[in-house]
Amino acid sequence: MDTVFIDGISFAFPLLIMAIGAIYSEKSGVVNLAIEGLQGFGAFVGSVVAVLLLMKYGNSATWIIYVAMAAAMVGGMLYSILHAVLCVKFHSSQVVSGVVINIFSVALTGFLTSVFNEIMTGQASNKLMIGVSPRFDVPGLSKIPFFGGIFKQMYPFEIIIFVIAILAWYVLYKTKYGMRLRACGDNPSAVHAAGGNVTRVRFTAVMISGALSGLGGICIAYSISAQFSPNIYMGYGFLAIAAMIFGNWHIVPTTIACLFFGFTRSGGYKLVLGMGLSSNVSELAMMVPYILTLLILVFFSKNNKAPAAIGLPFDKARR
Repeated sequence: MDTVFIDGISFAFPLLIMAIGAIYSEKSGVVNLAIEGLQGFGAFVGSVVAVLLLMKYGNSATWIIYVAMAAAMVGGMLYSILHAVLCVKFHSSQVVSGVVINIFSVALTGFLTSVFNEIMTGQASNKLMIGVSPRFDVPGLSKIPFFGGIFKQMYPFEIIIFVIAILAWYVLYKTKYGMRLRACGDNPSAVHAAGGNVTRVRFTAVMISGALSGLGGICIAYSISAQFSPNIYMGYGFLAIAAMIFGNWHIVPTTIACLFFGFTRSGGYKLVLGMGLSSNVSELAMMVPYILTLLILVFFSKNNKAPAAIGLPFDKARR
């Protein structure tokens, strides 16, 4: 059971931070299907920084992980500016922009990774080896019967994501900025009439989304993948969006959805191993979260209530 908790949380938390990023963007009124591309580009930037630092300081410098996380957030945020400019500034189709940004991210990071490796090693590989993040047990809590597995073999990023998630909830629901952000997604004209800057709020919300998606991407690279490669684009961003929809664009129920996805994935894989089934079946078990996503969207999405002005460009000249 410990393995189910350990693997489930390590998968769920990167999804959660990306889903929170999507919530910020869509609560402001900007559809963000670009989460997949943002997390991939952020992971690429963080991985490049990690590789450069590893070459200089070696594997023993554990602080490199935190620098890579910060770099991934900056990379994701900078890349998200493209989506913000297209959607908020030029009023482009938000759905089309998200799809194009995802496709462009895959091609761009693949090309840049090959160029980087060819310059550094002489081989045009599409992978950046960054290693696996160290783990730790929480003293005392890891000894709790049954639920102690939650606090065993934890990645440092799990604590960071937990803290950021709490901070994101507070900002979104307890601050003036959060109130304006939510209002921009429901009634942007009222925000403008009250003296608020809808364009600025939406722009910053998309950038926050990019930063959090980049953090999720590098966390996936440090845990699930142990490297940056095209495998980083495995539908995790869309799974985070599905969790957001299942959570009705609210952070707490979205957290529950992410944990549900994580535990079903790890539980299904553990069940297959316990039954001694073939590797083909274990690969099928890894698809459980995606199958559940389809079922959830079929049966629950009809009752969800998206922000009223989501996907609608705001023009202050038209009231």
